[in-house]
Amino acid sequence: MFKKNRHGIQIKTPEQLEKMRAAGLVVGRTLQLLKESVQPGMTPLDLDAIAEKAIRAEGAIPSFKGYQGFPATICASVNDEVVHGIPGDRRKLRDGDIISIDCGAILDGWHGDSAVTVPVGEVDPALTELMRVTEEAMWQGIAALKPGGHLSDVGHAVEKYVRAQGRYGIPQEYGGHGIGTEMHMDPWVANHGKPGKGPRLEVGMCFAVEPMVNLGTARTKVLADDWTVVTIDGKPSAHFEHSVAVTHNGPWVLTALDGGRERFADVLGENAG
Repeated sequence: MFKKNRHGIQIKTPEQLEKMRAAGLVVGRTLQLLKESVQPGMTPLDLDAIAEKAIRAEGAIPSFKGYQGFPATICASVNDEVVHGIPGDRRKLRDGDIISIDCGAILDGWHGDSAVTVPVGEVDPALTELMRVTEEAMWQGIAALKPGGHLSDVGHAVEKYVRAQGRYGIPQEYGGHGIGTEMHMDPWVANHGKPGKGPRLEVGMCFAVEPMVNLGTARTKVLADDWTVVTIDGKPSAHFEHSVAVTHNGPWVLTALDGGRERFADVLGENAG
């Protein structure tokens, strides 16, 4: 049985959250392996093969493969590709590139979903800063997942942080989502907006918080493959994501290997195990 609140948002029991944590750890370990594997000369398809082998070795199933026809285990978005890049073998990664890797896994019917952006070799300082801003914006959004708060507090925190860092673009048509027995569930989690709006946050809710930040304009377009989203101006984009549970002790970051303990040590308590 899956409890839902009046807005239709799934509420997980402590036992169900433990199952989501197990799925989240599969994703977290896979992304850690991929981060360590990225190097010049590899192709995104090489990384995809590593990811599928790692996920299946843990008895899990890749969430993305076959999802609405998507052909791969990971989304691999290079440089000006914002999200949903299809891994291929035509282009090798080069020193100075950045690659966003989005990964999902299903374990015992529960989903984990997370993303990182990784430098390839030595990158321009502006790209290092873009990645830092995007990752920190994600953590700012995660920190807003407090019982009694509102869903829009997350997007407000993301946008407020990014705007304070400089002239970056935040694509407004893409964002996070609920997660649980499905990868993408209601509600949509915006990366912008005013605080205090939308459903109240309750213990047991789980969300994927995933800001995408562009070095230039916020405007994007979808390529002819009907998946890959790129920036209109051709400037690079970064993407970070974690799946997070709302708990009495603060956010429990289900796809972080430490549960978010290092980041939220003062509020997480035992949930970060």
